[in-house]
Amino acid sequence: MAAILTLVAVSKSFGALRVTDGISFAVAEGETLGILGPNGAGKTTLFNLVSGQLRPDAGRIEFQGRDIVRDPPHRRCRMGMGRAYQIPKPFGAMTVFENLVTAAAFGGQRREKDTYDEAVEILRATRLLGKANRRAGGLGLLDRKRLELARALATRPRLLLLDEIAGGLTEHEARELVEELRRIKTSGVTMLWIEHVVHALFAVADRLLVVHSG
Repeated sequence: MAAILTLVAVSKSFGALRVTDGISFAVAEGETLGILGPNGAGKTTLFNLVSGQLRPDAGRIEFQGRDIVRDPPHRRCRMGMGRAYQIPKPFGAMTVFENLVTAAAFGGQRREKDTYDEAVEILRATRLLGKANRRAGGLGLLDRKRLELARALATRPRLLLLDEIAGGLTEHEARELVEELRRIKTSGVTMLWIEHVVHALFAVADRLLVVHSG
């Protein structure tokens, strides 16, 4: 299957510290690639390079066959790249549903009815439909993680970046989240997933990439 994301000899330094050192890999369309590594290995920097928060010092990053090194995060989002962050930061004063509708705007223009219909389906997939009218600031950690995932899905991603989404959850909560991610995987969304909760990653990933010292 063709690669949706390709990194070729990507490097990034902060001063004298080389954080990412010539890393190369590809993610096939429809695949879930898990990334493992100790703290400080450069995993989050790698995600920031892929999503556009950082620009590499050297190397090439291609998404859907196009070099995206110079494209800012919002343009990558419009191209079909969504990201769920490690620490959820929803709009706390908004409802869960309003959070999704707001996120959907970053994925490009669509009819209002389509936005609402898709939001309902995403809330159902992430088990948040019964909490659609609750204020996001009052959610527990598992539901905040679900909302973070739902907001990323609302942008209509072809590639979903998951940054330690199971972090901080109990074992039971992590298992629940894994079941939701498995269902999302069957829809054909490609996933690139950094995670320290190894059993969660093993349950979903097709392949694993170990990053150590860049």
